[in-house]
Amino acid sequence: MRNTWLKTAAVGLTATVLLAGCGSSNTSSSSGSEDASSGKTYQIGVSQIVQHASLDEAYKGFQEALKDKGIDAKYDEQNAQGDPNNSLTIAQNFVGKNVDLIFANSTPSAMGALTATKDSNKDIPIVFTSVTDPVAAELVESLEAPGGNVTGTTDTHPDAIANSVKFIAEELGAKTIGTVYNSGEQNSIVQINMLKAEADKHGIKVVEASAATSADVKQATESLVGKADAFFIVTDNTVVSALEAVIMVANEKKIPLFVGELDSVARGGFAAYGFSYHDIGYEAGEMAADILLNGTKPSELPVQYPQNLKLVINEKAAKEMGIELKEEWKSEAEFIK
Repeated sequence: MRNTWLKTAAVGLTATVLLAGCGSSNTSSSSGSEDASSGKTYQIGVSQIVQHASLDEAYKGFQEALKDKGIDAKYDEQNAQGDPNNSLTIAQNFVGKNVDLIFANSTPSAMGALTATKDSNKDIPIVFTSVTDPVAAELVESLEAPGGNVTGTTDTHPDAIANSVKFIAEELGAKTIGTVYNSGEQNSIVQINMLKAEADKHGIKVVEASAATSADVKQATESLVGKADAFFIVTDNTVVSALEAVIMVANEKKIPLFVGELDSVARGGFAAYGFSYHDIGYEAGEMAADILLNGTKPSELPVQYPQNLKLVINEKAAKEMGIELKEEWKSEAEFIK
């Protein structure tokens, strides 16, 4: 079922990452007690495309899982500052250091890691999380049988966008949805095409605006005012890193803002059908522990997608955006203030 969903929903897009100067920050930390199996301290390279709450939570979950498994790990943390080109440079540095495992936190991070290990012919295992469609990104051959040296957890539940569009159409009565995304992010292209497909089912028009950097997000959002009855922001790293700009416009113009994950609801989005990024990071950490402790190959570990999807509504955001909360929503949604 998961394979069918990915193949029908996704648009294949091959992203080529070029060697560029690395604009990352480099810190090292230690986590966990002594490895009960070997007493070894594992060297783990951490590549993250940009800093924002969801990705940060996924990384925390990953670290906690390794700690819970009794793994002593030293982390080399690198942030690509939103530039996919830097992800390749980061991964090449990890390959040069011959780390025990690469944790890739986002689609560009995982793609850079895969390219670097292939180019070097080094079979360094890669575990990813926060990847929207690993098949379309050509990271894995299939969810059930990844192949190669890569596996991990995806951050797209097959029902999340469908449920969101249905709510926007039936409960908010919107006829047009405005969305802002970075067209350079493969994960976003996949989701936007899914959004359009679901919107068509409800007779809703999708109006798009592109933001190449976080600095472009506010202007792109403002360009949708007067064209959209509601906003929907998918899990685009560029836009989510500057979500406050979208929230500001939504509040000022009284436009409901649906978001793609729960951390963005807590930050001020109206609602989301989402899951915990900490959970998918933790699940990725458990997979990494299996690889490090048991010698399991990534190709033997199926890709996992989020298991616990729920609707969360931000009461304060609803008030800011002029949305009247309906009594019947209480039976379906979890409310936060």
